[in-house]
Amino acid sequence: MAFASFDRQTSGAPMAEINMVPLIDVMLVLLVIFIVTAPLLTHAVKLELPQATSQVNPPVPVKIDFAIDAQGQRYWNGEPVSREDAAARFLAEGGKPMQPEIHLRADQDATYRPVAQTLADASKAGLTKVAFVSQPETK
Repeated sequence: MAFASFDRQTSGAPMAEINMVPLIDVMLVLLVIFIVTAPLLTHAVKLELPQATSQVNPPVPVKIDFAIDAQGQRYWNGEPVSREDAAARFLAEGGKPMQPEIHLRADQDATYRPVAQTLADASKAGLTKVAFVSQPETK
């Protein structure tokens, strides 16, 4: 390597060698930068993203609260109805494309006859989604 000198005779002559020290310093700094930043670029977080569908959500079936009290009186969503009225409403609901859910609540002192008649009327109308509602025992 050639170093500059204070000699006046050779100071005017052009330098024929390239000083490599600054180039090596720059190269080492760039190498360190790439070593530090390369792992940051490849780091990924594992996520399970939800899948979107274009299907229409199915409609929720209608719920009918059917109650029978201790005297055998029938109630359709809180409204008193006769057996014939209830059977006609069951036929109307059975003809719909979306069957309703029937939640049958009977008083514990009610006789079996009105409950059995109601189940038979619902079955004749083609309704199959019948649920019995009860209250859990308290201790």
